[in-house]
Parts: sequence; structure tokens; C-alpha cells
Amino acid sequence: MPYTLHRGDALTVLSDLPDNSVDALITDPPYNSGGRTSGERTGRTARAKYTAADAEHHLANFPGENRDQRSYGFWLTLLLTESYRATVESGTALIFTDWRQLPTTTDALQAAGWTWRGIASWHKPVSRPQKGRLKQSCEYIVWGTKGPVDANRNPVYLPGLYTASQPRKDRVHITQKPVEVMQDLVKICPPAGTVLDPFAGSGSTGVAALREGRQFIGIELSDHYADIAEQRMERELTQDDFDLAGPEE
Repeated sequence: MPYTLHRGDALTVLSDLPDNSVDALITDPPYNSGGRTSGERTGRTARAKYTAADAEHHLANFPGENRDQRSYGFWLTLLLTESYRATVESGTALIFTDWRQLPTTTDALQAAGWTWRGIASWHKPVSRPQKGRLKQSCEYIVWGTKGPVDANRNPVYLPGLYTASQPRKDRVHITQKPVEVMQDLVKICPPAGTVLDPFAGSGSTGVAALREGRQFIGIELSDHYADIAEQRMERELTQDDFDLAGPEE
């Protein structure tokens, strides 16, 4: 099986992963953002934070969105420390974040032992305009390595800017990332290597990894979203089998 999906708390599951067992950490953790005050960040659901009041969908909430700033930084450092241990030397970490949590995320990455290498941007062209303000049309990908960059291990050239709209048709998660963006990002993992995502959500990273010929280890706390992730990855494998076999005569 080219993927494993664990159900449970990310820190608990990560502690059981062997040392040096994954090639790349690519993840979209709960931002614990979406507000100007501590009360706005800790007292509202993910749906209330990240979904417009006039949204036409009724996607399920997800857990882990109510930490205050200090506990979020501490928790993220613990998570990235365990991920560092599980990653091979010269392996890579890519962590999504927003503008509010960008400083905390870069701090946590370095506190966990990773060498911070830079920031890529995901530009969302259909983000909401805000009267009297600049649009918040980007999210960010903080990236680093475990030790030095070994360019010969995986000689790819990846962009630092991605432009793609959040999925609208067939959207299944509040903060779902475009598979086409994730497919490019998983190429930072060497071919046939293993991608780790401790916050698998609806499985977009896993689908991207399978499409690009990588192994995948995912962790998801919500049974609702773990079910969706499993279904999406199984469909991907079924499609791959069909493509290899070809249509029936």
C-alpha cells in the first residue's frame, strides 16, 4: 500500500514513527488565527473564522483551532521537533501558514532544529476584496531542511510563487488546498520517497503524493475528514490501476 493514514492526535502518532523514516514533511496545520484578539482566535470555530457568512456550503468544522498565541507556538514547536526526528538528513519541511502566524511558524521551525530556507507564496486570485484595505490574497509556505541541502539527492527546480484558486467544485474541506499546487510541492520529496502530513485533512497532500509517485503517511484527528481522505486516496489508486490496465476492449 503506497499510503498509510493514521487516525488520532498528531503528536501522539508522530512519537511512534521511527527515526529517519520520511523524506519530506508537507503539511497545513490549523492556523489558530482568524482574529485580532485572543478571544476572537480562541472563541470561534474554524467555520466562523475562515468561511464567509454568505457561504453556500456547509462543510464540517475541524478540531485544533482554539489555541492562544503562546500555546500555539509551543505546540507547533513540539510537532515540528517530532517531525524533525522522523525525517532523514537533508530532508525537507514545508509548512503552510497565514500572515498572522508567519512569524510564529518561522520561529517554531528553527526552535525544532530545522534550518529555515525561505518562504514561498500561494496567491489566491479570487480572494475577497476588503473595502479600504489591501486584499489578503496570499498564504505562505515556510520551508526548511534537516541539515544541509543536498541538491543531488533530488535535483528539482521549484517556483517560489503559486497561483491557484481554492477548490470550489467538489470542495470537501473548509481550508482545502488545490491539488495542482500540492502536486508541485510534493516534488521536493525524491521520487518514490515518503511524504509525511500530520494534518491530512481531506487528503489533498496524499492525493498529490500518489499522483507524483511518492509514498504517503498521513495523520488526521477528525474521523469525518479521515473518511474523506481515505475515499479520495482510494479513488486515486483505483484510477491509477485503470490507467495502467487501459480501457476494456
